[in-house]
Amino acid sequence: MPGRFAHLHPDDGACLMESAALLAGRGFTDSPAGTHPALAALARVVNDSVGDATRHALWPLAAELADARALDRAYAPLLVGTVVDAARVLRPASRRLARHGRACRRRSEKLAHLRAGGMPSRVADLLWWRGPGRRYLEDALRVLCAAPDADQRLAGLLRKAVSEARDDVARDGRMSAGKGRCNR
Repeated sequence: MPGRFAHLHPDDGACLMESAALLAGRGFTDSPAGTHPALAALARVVNDSVGDATRHALWPLAAELADARALDRAYAPLLVGTVVDAARVLRPASRRLARHGRACRRRSEKLAHLRAGGMPSRVADLLWWRGPGRRYLEDALRVLCAAPDADQRLAGLLRKAVSEARDDVARDGRMSAGKGRCNR
């Protein structure tokens, strides 16, 4: 049965991301290597924030999350920007959300024209995700979680994000994503 928050062992239950890790055969973690870190962060918040009925309805996404590590460098800023834009619908006058949205668009546009590089680009992407990217996502999710129809909004965002990540995986022609990579 799907549960909220992290669990120590599968016998205690599992959240959406822990189930994805088990389905991928990668051990019991809420940060499986086969899932993009930004998508995993979104999935954890959605899992922990929605009601039991919505969480149960999202359970089939675990199989798709098991192999949803988009390689497109612009994926994280696009995902975070989408969540920020959804929050701006609720708070259109928020200058902070407007600034975060602009920053995500600038980063995704910049990355759209760059080839995937070696270690320096991976480090730059990780630093963006660990710093402003995660902060922007958390700020937007706080707004969305306070909405009266939060379950619907959050579930819709997660479904869209998983679909986009899986489309990226399919475009790359990969069957197994994230081998040997650390998700954090």
